[in-house]
Amino acid sequence: MADIVVVGAGLSGTLMALELAPQARPEDQVILIGETDRYHFVPSNPWVAIGWRRRQDIEADLPAVMQRRRIRFIAAGARRVHPEENRVELNDGSSVAYDYLVLATGSDLAFDEISGLGPSAHTQSICHVSHAEAAKLAFETFCAAPGPIVVGAVQGASCFGPAYEFALILDTELRRRKLRHLVPMTYVTPEPYIGHLGLDGVGDTKSLLESEFRDRHIKWITNARVQSVAPDRMSVQEVGAGGAATATHDLPFAYAMMLPAFRGVAAVRGLQGLVNPRGFVVVDEHQRNPAYPNVFGIGVAISIPPVGQTPVPVGVPKTGFMIESMVTATARNIGALLRGAAPTVRPTWNAVCLADFGDGGVAFVAQPQIPPRNVNWAASGKWVHLAKVAFEKYFLRKIRKGESEPFYERFLMKRLNLHKLQEHA
Repeated sequence: MADIVVVGAGLSGTLMALELAPQARPEDQVILIGETDRYHFVPSNPWVAIGWRRRQDIEADLPAVMQRRRIRFIAAGARRVHPEENRVELNDGSSVAYDYLVLATGSDLAFDEISGLGPSAHTQSICHVSHAEAAKLAFETFCAAPGPIVVGAVQGASCFGPAYEFALILDTELRRRKLRHLVPMTYVTPEPYIGHLGLDGVGDTKSLLESEFRDRHIKWITNARVQSVAPDRMSVQEVGAGGAATATHDLPFAYAMMLPAFRGVAAVRGLQGLVNPRGFVVVDEHQRNPAYPNVFGIGVAISIPPVGQTPVPVGVPKTGFMIESMVTATARNIGALLRGAAPTVRPTWNAVCLADFGDGGVAFVAQPQIPPRNVNWAASGKWVHLAKVAFEKYFLRKIRKGESEPFYERFLMKRLNLHKLQEHA
């Protein structure tokens, strides 16, 4: 008998538990540890932040879902992982022992690294559904007295798609409310160019996103380092190729949403051999930690080197499709270990993304996500918005039923026929 523990009940952890269940033997036990008993669909947070969705629209009841699959669910959260003892200490003071551990913790949001950043200070966030709800209240207050908007991401951020989405969704909603003419907008990003996305671009994302910004009168500052944020203004340095500041911008705002840099969660930070200096889990080609072979890492929690050097630090995103491939590989590799075999499955780390702009969007396919690529494609159109709405409904319906399948691959690649791109690459 083996106890297989998954820490983290977000996208990667929830999918991990569901995919582990059929890999486990009858005598094994799969245990999922989350902070709360609710799962929420993070890609819908930008819609929550302007009122196009309510929190309950994008949530699932994890205890009910896991009970259907005979997965033990614990909503106490992890305080500290003790890999030398094969034990996870929980926030309620109890502990859970494991034979195999999967770290799917997501990340800690490093708002504290910049003065004035974050929902407890002067900027909004869409990283969590509770942040999105707060952003919605702030947006309604803003609409009563419109002014400048600043949207983007700070240095070290690794998730840029939601920032682009939110800037363009805001533009769409403000036009619907007949307020857009009152709102100057600026996009601030550490990326070396618009559409870099932490991936050195995908297809023609540079031209596509620059064109969207020009058409919608959104100005931008790239190679940006946010110095500090005051209640109504943001201090931003623009950095040159050599790393020196070339310009300083004092950006006034009445509403701002900035994505923070990520770091590993406190439960694993500082554990030598398990994580890197930033606290992200070190894994090999099988998603396995080299120092602790019974520990695996998936999703946003893992360490991935940046795609080349940039004047301002830019991280690599861990997209849903990419995470799904990590989950599948890890489940099969643990299944092999349970049966006395060696892990052999490697994740594809492909990226297929739908970025919604409210009335259109950009889709891109990167196979693999890290260049050079076999497929490097991007396109735009209203169909992207419609596809993302359809995917949200499809994904949440499947999760609420506790079904285990390759959601992103089945929907994005097969239903949208994006797999045909490989044939034409």
